[in-house]
Amino acid sequence: MKEHRIDDLRDPQRTAKEQAIFDFGLDLDVELSPDGIIAAATQATGLSLDPDHAALPRLAAQAAAVDRDDGLSGIGRLIVRNRLIRGLSARLRFDDFVQRNPEALQVELEPPVIVVGLPRSGTTHLVNLLASDSRFRALPWWEIQEPIPVIGDGPGPDGVDPRYARAQDAYELAADSAPLVKLMHDRPPHSIEEECELLDLDFCSYALEWHARVPAWRDHYLGLDQREHYAFLHQELQVLSYLRGPRRWVLKTPQHLEQIPALLATFPDATIAFTLRDPVAVVQSAITMLAYGDRARRTSVEPDALAEYWIDRIERLLRAAVRDTHLIPETQRVDVEFGEFMSDDLAMATRVIETAGMDITPEATAELSDYVAGNPRGKDGRIVYDLKTHFRIDPADLYERYAFYFDEFPQIGREVSA
Repeated sequence: MKEHRIDDLRDPQRTAKEQAIFDFGLDLDVELSPDGIIAAATQATGLSLDPDHAALPRLAAQAAAVDRDDGLSGIGRLIVRNRLIRGLSARLRFDDFVQRNPEALQVELEPPVIVVGLPRSGTTHLVNLLASDSRFRALPWWEIQEPIPVIGDGPGPDGVDPRYARAQDAYELAADSAPLVKLMHDRPPHSIEEECELLDLDFCSYALEWHARVPAWRDHYLGLDQREHYAFLHQELQVLSYLRGPRRWVLKTPQHLEQIPALLATFPDATIAFTLRDPVAVVQSAITMLAYGDRARRTSVEPDALAEYWIDRIERLLRAAVRDTHLIPETQRVDVEFGEFMSDDLAMATRVIETAGMDITPEATAELSDYVAGNPRGKDGRIVYDLKTHFRIDPADLYERYAFYFDEFPQIGREVSA
């Protein structure tokens, strides 16, 4: 397996193409006013927006939090602005679709399987593996980006959904600006991704924290009553099943770790695949990925501030999980210890499916096996992570800080050399 060491994480040495993108971003002036975002979304969709729409105060809070991040380059600000415009446009189309097709909210969903765990803990591999079983409905990246089709925007002569084609163009552009991101979290249009992106049609998720340094939004988000927002997520899943079944969903997002009460209130019959991984390894992986991406979206990488933020953020997720995991009924929970999962991912997926009360049919076995064969871990190489060199952090200090989590889940093995 080819190994990649990012020796220039703290001081990026860019290729000519990467430098041109970076320089362009430095000169780019991007405004983030809510009025400008609303105007762009209404123009893009041709739909009007109720000035008293309940989501608008949260949109304003997100925009204001990003506006305070003076380390974002023009490209970083443009990424967020486009994200907010895309989210509001999708919300306008969603509301319009429901108004025209109210029967979509009568769709009865079957008990879902929901992957809950830290970022970088195997959640992406598990949800993609489970989604290879065609009895499940899942969220490919192209559909998350534009969940409601544009009226009249059907497939072209090649049969490709234009939403897929647009997602492919964005994927290729991202690969040009930060090519090694593919080895840390590859996201082609067909990959199965997180419903926190759907939640953010209500501007209520933690996802913004991955795009900018937004402690003000973190605090606002943590103060929300997520039960109403998860109820909105349920409606979105009903609409998407109405548009393109089936009705048994497989979902995942790390945000659920700190929203278990809202998750269970909304999906009381869900099977929870609860991933467990060394949080020090999670921090190491997450901040390396973010720092590498920051070379394109920020004026400087600032790895020390990045690490400080995410060490704290992961701790918040862990403490919420320790507080609330007992709320998940034992008969509906499967603990997915990372080492065990990596040693036999097919067996783990089988256990989750059986816990959900589904038979392991020959067709399901073939689909799961084909996915495992076609997606071996590290097939395109692996990143060599180094907390001490890249972030000047002693792993022993983090193990001490996160000791409460290992106490709660002693089956988790340590992965990072102290």
